Amino acid sequence: MRAADESDDPLVLASAARSGTHALLANGRYDDALELGNTAASWLASQVTENDPAALSLLGMIHLRAAVAAARHQDRPTAAGLLDRAEELADDLGSDENYWQTGFGPTNVLLHRLSVELDLDNVSYVVEHGRINVDHMPQERSVSHRIDYARALSLAGQGDEAFAELRTAERTSPQLVRNNPRVRETLRDLIKQSPVTGGSRSSEVFVMAQRCRAVQ
Repeated sequence: MRAADESDDPLVLASAARSGTHALLANGRYDDALELGNTAASWLASQVTENDPAALSLLGMIHLRAAVAAARHQDRPTAAGLLDRAEELADDLGSDENYWQTGFGPTNVLLHRLSVELDLDNVSYVVEHGRINVDHMPQERSVSHRIDYARALSLAGQGDEAFAELRTAERTSPQLVRNNPRVRETLRDLIKQSPVTGGSRSSEVFVMAQRCRAVQ
């Protein structure tokens, strides 16, 4: 953040702030992530022109990450408002783009909306709306969605579909999947749902759980 500030480039500083919200979210500091996101968004909006697609993308992603922070703090109204602001920016952008490696656009807003609903325990909504083509999205975003969708399917008792999503995600990016706590949680649930086959050391679920360090 200090280096970005010294660059005198508002987009560099906005990108650093977005990274900061990611770090705070990963450490469970949801209030701090929300505060940083809101501060950065207010500042960036006053620094750039409305028709700059890179600025739209960074501003939109800051809103999306702040929405996730609000949802994990169980603040639905704030999360919904931030998602709506991001959706307006995505509409202005007009398509899925990848300025500043944001992957921002209408699809990413939709994926974050699903992620927020999962954090708010609205599992049925995620199951109903989660089957989305994410093949064109940046790898990290597509894999994150498959993990969220698999989690929702598992919670809804659709174990086979959940495991299929996890396997697709693992083929896309083994490292992202095998180091994700939500994947481990989902695999443990899948083993419990099918104790006869799932708990067998010869089952695909158990073998994947071992790869992801969900079981010994």
